[in-house]
Amino acid sequence: MTKANAHRKPPEAKQLADLVGKAMTPACRKRGFASVDIVAAWADIVGERYGGRVQPDKLVWPRQPELTDPETPPQPATLVVHTDGATALLLSHESAQVIERINTFYGWAAIGRIKILQKPVPVKTASERKQLRSLTDKEEKKLDEQLEGVHNTRLREALKKLGAQVIAKHADEAA
Repeated sequence: MTKANAHRKPPEAKQLADLVGKAMTPACRKRGFASVDIVAAWADIVGERYGGRVQPDKLVWPRQPELTDPETPPQPATLVVHTDGATALLLSHESAQVIERINTFYGWAAIGRIKILQKPVPVKTASERKQLRSLTDKEEKKLDEQLEGVHNTRLREALKKLGAQVIAKHADEAA
């Protein structure tokens, strides 16, 4: 290592979401979205029924007069979404609730209506996870020793479950 590099701090690890968000934001802005947040959190916002079957496409904002008061929020946008025919019918009946959920996510009345375009949306199926093996008595004891200092019962159980999965996965990969 050279003398100049000896005093440098190693770069901090960045979360993948931060990196992807920065790359996706310009593409989202072209579609009228201020950021990638609504696209990334779509399934959580609209719920299980529409999360995998309805895809947000773009936001269409109405033209704003130039002499508007900066204190006045902009007029609500129209959210354009894609979905299949059957889901479009359900969504049209429940659009008020979906708009309310989206506006709650934004924290203000950003969406005024939803425009539904019927277009096939690929449905994502949950992939079946491979079952990990059980821990050996020795591995179980070591994990319990590592968690002795954790006094919160719920936290200890969650960490134990996570630790067991990590140990089993790494042991399977090493084998």
